[in-house]
Amino acid sequence: MKQSSRVAALVLAVTVLGLAGCKATPPGKAETKVADWTKHHVTVGGKKDVNPVKATEESIEDGKQLFNSYCMVCHGLDGQNTGVPFADTLSPRVPSLASPETQSYTDGQLKWIIKNGLYPSGMPPSDGEFSNDEMWRMVVYIRHLPPKGSLGVPPVYSGK
Repeated sequence: MKQSSRVAALVLAVTVLGLAGCKATPPGKAETKVADWTKHHVTVGGKKDVNPVKATEESIEDGKQLFNSYCMVCHGLDGQNTGVPFADTLSPRVPSLASPETQSYTDGQLKWIIKNGLYPSGMPPSDGEFSNDEMWRMVVYIRHLPPKGSLGVPPVYSGK
């Protein structure tokens, strides 16, 4: 084997081994529980903040419209990732907002997450995009999500 062929083979082997060593795996149950507990009790603020917006048909609809202007790109129209092509392929995955983990946050924590984002999950902050009242209305909508799939695919993904 020529010297250049050996070098090329060595570079290829090192590259393959390097990439294999970088493969991320989903966290286990213990890691997930620790991360969830930490978010709920340490890193996410607003735990005691009370939502001044009461759940009415009007406030839920307002929250839905606000949600669909910003959040539906990642969470789908129904907040449950319906029609979002990348929701299950990201790491960490885009959570369903109807999930017990998400619904176990207080209203104040949900508003805090909307405002500040949740690093390094990929959840961006929306501070400056919405008023406090608008964020509270989105929280009301998140508390009253429609059945999964009932609103269809976001137009941005359906080509409509």
